[in-house]
Amino acid sequence: MLGLIAALALGLATPALHAQPQTQPGTRLILLGTAGGPPIRKQRSQPASAIVVKGAVYIIDTGDGVAQQMALAGLSPQAIRAVFITHLHSDHVADYGTLLLRAWQGGLRTPVDTYGPAPLEAMTRSYMQFMDYDIQVRIKDENRIPFAPLVRAHNIAAEGVIYQDENLKVTAAEVPHGAAKPAYAFRFDTADRSIVFSGDTSKSANLVKLATGADVLVHEVMNLDGVDAIVNASAPGSAELKRHIIEAHTPMDEVGQVATEARVKKLVLNHFVPTGLPAYDNPQLWLQGTRKSYKGEIVSGEDLMEIK
Repeated sequence: MLGLIAALALGLATPALHAQPQTQPGTRLILLGTAGGPPIRKQRSQPASAIVVKGAVYIIDTGDGVAQQMALAGLSPQAIRAVFITHLHSDHVADYGTLLLRAWQGGLRTPVDTYGPAPLEAMTRSYMQFMDYDIQVRIKDENRIPFAPLVRAHNIAAEGVIYQDENLKVTAAEVPHGAAKPAYAFRFDTADRSIVFSGDTSKSANLVKLATGADVLVHEVMNLDGVDAIVNASAPGSAELKRHIIEAHTPMDEVGQVATEARVKKLVLNHFVPTGLPAYDNPQLWLQGTRKSYKGEIVSGEDLMEIK
């Protein structure tokens, strides 16, 4: 009995159970998944975040498990208004179709606009073809409304404002991420908050410009000392993988430099590289590495953490 009570107490301390009601006033920012890279890790879910304004949910990236993470955060899939994809690496888009399909199966009845690099529109059509059997059976057998009209996919054609509604404005800026071109950072401006997501990127002057004066910058982060450990764990001896990791991501001190140059009020570390290696994936190491070049408030992100 004592063990059960202790386990329940630990469960109550998790970030997921601290989630506030969806009707909470003001803009909410929730990190759904904070892992960096495609390998399956038990410590963190793949990249995804949510912004909530007046009950409407806006999703940024849709890594594996995003629908489950939304449920753990207390976010209704029926409230999804729009989805924004930073780039098309699988760890950022693996559950794009699954999230939308499960939202529909869960009662979604209002259209969702989705934005990302080309060929997002073609990928959306392909996913609908892939799941066509399930979709048609449920329409006929369960009297559901058609799925396809609910998903309005858009290829991002250029930088600048890509979306605006009564709750927020979204601006995109291209950032460098190795061979994954184009890759985008996004800025969300609401009535009470400005939030920027770096996406996956090396240090970028374009990102600094986009993030200038923002209340929150959610930035990917890499510990260079852990790169060899990543390579040895997934592709031993691969010089190509090592090169990609180093050239396509931002070391801790450079993340701090970006935040300093952009004069952001709060820096949130996200998309940790490496993920799941205790010697390197340590909150204090991440904080120490970025504090060298940024003196403002820093948060080491965790799955299901709400950023106040």
